[in-house]
Amino acid sequence: MPLEQMPSLNAALNASSFFFLLLGYFLIRQRAITGHTISMLAACTSSTIFLACYLYYHYHHGTTRFPGHGWTRWLYFSILISHTILAVIVPPMAIRTLYLILRGRVDKHAAMGRRTLPIWLYVSITGVIVYWMLYRMTWN
Repeated sequence: MPLEQMPSLNAALNASSFFFLLLGYFLIRQRAITGHTISMLAACTSSTIFLACYLYYHYHHGTTRFPGHGWTRWLYFSILISHTILAVIVPPMAIRTLYLILRGRVDKHAAMGRRTLPIWLYVSITGVIVYWMLYRMTWN
């Protein structure tokens, strides 16, 4: 895959993660355990692939400067900073949540999942927003 297509792939992987997380949430609310499990594993997989692709891209490409000015610059960096800070804590939270269910600690898994899900959803959707602001919008 050409390097210039990697940001689009990364955005698609973030969007996929967001979709699977929401689907998993709705499935667990319906007590559809198998569907929930499959959806959450798909979210973990798409997020893991995203992280590998993101690191590969930035290792080979470096940084991309935001071209906007004024209020759009402040908006972009506000989203980016919150996204980045929370993106650092999602992997340990997700791993802990997965660990708890693998150990059969359903109550603790559910409690941890209630904290992990909104943060992970935010990180996934803001990843897509950052992509659109950086690569798809035109700023004058």
